[in-house]
This record gives sequence, C-alpha cells and structure tokens, in this order.
Amino acid sequence: MIDLYYWTTPNGHKITLFLEEAQLPYRIIPINIGKGEQFAPDFLKIAPNNRIPAIIDHVPADGGPPLSIFESGAILLYLADKTGRFIPADLRGRNEALQWLFWQMGGLGPMAGQNHHFTQYAPEPIPYAIDRYVKETARLYAVLNKHLSERQYIAGEYSIADMACYPWIVPHERQRQKLEDFPYLKRWFDEVRGRPATQRAYAKAQEINVATVVTEEAKRILFGQDAGTVKPA
Repeated sequence: MIDLYYWTTPNGHKITLFLEEAQLPYRIIPINIGKGEQFAPDFLKIAPNNRIPAIIDHVPADGGPPLSIFESGAILLYLADKTGRFIPADLRGRNEALQWLFWQMGGLGPMAGQNHHFTQYAPEPIPYAIDRYVKETARLYAVLNKHLSERQYIAGEYSIADMACYPWIVPHERQRQKLEDFPYLKRWFDEVRGRPATQRAYAKAQEINVATVVTEEAKRILFGQDAGTVKPA
C-alpha cells in the first residue's frame, strides 16, 4: 500500500498517473495547500520542503520499515524502480528517460510555474516578467516538440518522462500557448490524454478539488513564505 500525500497540481498529477498506470494499491491523503495543510508537523516529517506530493511506501523492497519519499521526480523514479515499469531497462533508454525527467524538473516545471505566477497570481502585472516566462515556456514547448518529431513518446516507450511532462502541458492555455503551434507535441499530448489511466487520474482530482478560484488568503499562504517559515528543529 502506498500513501500518497496529494493535491491537484501538476506535480501531484504525476504520481496519480503512475499509480493508475501501474495499478498499485494506494490511498490519497489530501493536503490542501491553499489552507496551509502542507505546514502540518506530521506532513513536514515526510516532506521537509513543505511541498506536495510525497509518499509513504508501507512495503518497500528491502523489507524494512515504511519508507517516505518527497519530490515528484524522485517519487516517479522510486516507483519505476520498485515496479520495474515505465522506465526502459537498457542503459541508453533509461538514461534518455532520466534526462527528460530532469529536464522537466529543472526546466519545464519551474518556468511554467513562474509563467502561472506572473500571468495569473501576481498582485499587479509586470510586463517584463510575463514576457520572459511566456517566451521561455514557448521555447521549452518547442524543444519537446522537436524531440517528439521522431518518436511516439519521450523515451520511445511510455515512461515516467511522459508522466512528468504531461501535467505541465495540460494548462497550456493558462500559459498562453497554442498546441497547434507545436504539432508533434499536440499529437503526443492527445495520445497521453486518451490513455485510460490518465483519465482515471484526472477523474480522481475532480473528486478531491473542484475549486477554480485561488482566494487572497490562499495566495498569502502559497506565495508569502520566506526563511522564517522553516521552523528550527
């Protein structure tokens, strides 16, 4: 049994995509980040960066006590190694999948996240910031589009690289991107969206959170943290 500490964000969706594809038994424990539940002491024990997602694997492969993992990329890699699925077994294929996983973690996610912030949540428009992150998001879309011109999925076969990237393309309209400008990316996006496990994962999200408006209090919680947020041990 996997306990998944989750909220309905792109990083949260990555893990439900894997768990639904692998059909691993899991339990969702919602962490409402708009209400500050990510700062609860029990959650911080497994996710010291006060971010979702995080998991606890109650049956780790070493037979030891329950194992907690935080950071979405680390969780995807852990689950792939645990199950032997959704990561190529050969040296070259595995490293291709890992390169694109890290590309998402270090590029697509952070840049699209800043895009979301400055286009939707900043208290006042900052044209330079909006232009900077919308353009960088477009550049990253173009990188992935070019890569997908020669393969069905990011690492050839469907893998954790696809699961990492797809949720960050879902809000493309909010990112001020048109998928029609990236035809290979659009073809891939439509294929991943049509997978039954993808549909099940996003249906679960609707059961947990249907809110579309981020309140001013939620913005204060989400965007108002600094070093003082991190309590001493």
